[in-house]
Amino acid sequence: MTEMPVVIDAQYDGDYRIRVTFDDGCRNTIDFRKWLIGPVFEPLRDAKYFQRFFVSGGTVAWPNGADIAPETLYDVAGRTRARRPQSSSGRSPQAHRPKRSGSRLRS
Repeated sequence: MTEMPVVIDAQYDGDYRIRVTFDDGCRNTIDFRKWLIGPVFEPLRDAKYFQRFFVSGGTVAWPNGADIAPETLYDVAGRTRARRPQSSSGRSPQAHRPKRSGSRLRS
């Protein structure tokens, strides 16, 4: 059974966005506005209250008990993950790796 990565760090990134970091190194900024519906999330619509989040149980949570499942956050973070940084030549860093020769050793 594969364990789902969990949130290990969360930093406020303006408005209703939080930059989350997972234990597998995945990191991205997530906009939480789409989840701010329903009674438990109502207090989070207040920007000051929203900023009172903390990491608990492997996810982002608030003092009133509101949280978002870590697998949901991971799914969103993975789908919106930024592209790899470009080198000064405009190519991705992988483009500069030497190519392997066509021959392979067999044992």
